[in-house]
Amino acid sequence: MSNQSWLTLLQQHRFIAVIRSPWLSLGHQMAQAVALGGLSLIEITWNSEGAPQLISQLRTELPHCMIGTGTLLNLEQLDQAIEAGAQFLFTPHVNLTLIAAAIQAGVPIVPGALTPTEIVTAWEAGASGVKVFPVQAVGGASYVKALQGPLGHIPLIPTGGVTLENAWEFIAAGAIAVGLSGELFPKALIATEDWKAIAHRASTLKEQLTTPAK
Repeated sequence: MSNQSWLTLLQQHRFIAVIRSPWLSLGHQMAQAVALGGLSLIEITWNSEGAPQLISQLRTELPHCMIGTGTLLNLEQLDQAIEAGAQFLFTPHVNLTLIAAAIQAGVPIVPGALTPTEIVTAWEAGASGVKVFPVQAVGGASYVKALQGPLGHIPLIPTGGVTLENAWEFIAAGAIAVGLSGELFPKALIATEDWKAIAHRASTLKEQLTTPAK
């Protein structure tokens, strides 16, 4: 996939559901729930149990979705993720070797960065966008907005502190999309396996992020 195609998808959907699960079956149910809620970009973190198997399974079951992975720390993990069928890749850090490998494989890669230097380094190395993480720890949406002056040409995806309530603020501040995990999957709903409620949360978020705030 070209970077332009990836960026078009981000602009269209605005949201990536991040799933981190200690059990493969639970991760599968979480992914099915957000897909039912209309979310099309789903990240299965590599430290989820059975991540390669789950990615492959979801690629077959949810052909209308893009299934990617995150929390990739080294080249071995990245290669395994691509082999499993991951359609996009996230890392928590800037690693030039991983960026180069993803470019060679033709898979979008979004490294995690925080400072302007890290963000520019990742972008100039060929990243498909930059994950600003952990964004809430450094000012949230106001930090993303402050970056727009000198770095407005770089597609930013804030994560870490994004909620259903503040997600639109990040888009309004200039982010191309946001990533959301725990807020989308409250522990109480997971414990009771209330997948309809989680699907509803996903649907609500999708509506919020694709409809400009009034």
